[in-house]
Amino acid sequence: MIDKDGYRPNVGIVICNVENQVFWAKRTQENAWQFPQGGIQKGEAPEEAMYRELMEEVGLKPHHVEILGRTKDWLKYEVPSQWLRRDFRGVYKGQKQIWYLLRMKGEDTDIFLKNTKKPEFDAWRWHDYWMPLNEVIEFKRDVYRLALNELRLFIDN
Repeated sequence: MIDKDGYRPNVGIVICNVENQVFWAKRTQENAWQFPQGGIQKGEAPEEAMYRELMEEVGLKPHHVEILGRTKDWLKYEVPSQWLRRDFRGVYKGQKQIWYLLRMKGEDTDIFLKNTKKPEFDAWRWHDYWMPLNEVIEFKRDVYRLALNELRLFIDN
């Protein structure tokens, strides 16, 4: 589902532990790390999509986390043309995302990356809150900066 402006509605998920470290995941068979994220399906509310993606990508259920907050508005990033499939060029610009900040209530052993036939991630670790700004792929950095700045307020409170 792509909106009239060429953006795919999506959710981004920042999970933090009790030490305010964030969950950082490695994409399967790539040397690329990111926060969990995924598309919002037609008729699905952002929070519903967040819980679905959380289960699919990380294996966590609603009782394993607590929602601390979310971004007020959509945050957008454009995907460089060399990263787009040919059939998406001219139609698809990138993602527009609502970001959620979650507090992990479960145990690290509750995390399970192989919930689907084609897992998104094959490794994960906890990291300092701001570290992802230096490691995420360049075209996502501004959105990560905006999301982390806005969500940080929920940790500080």
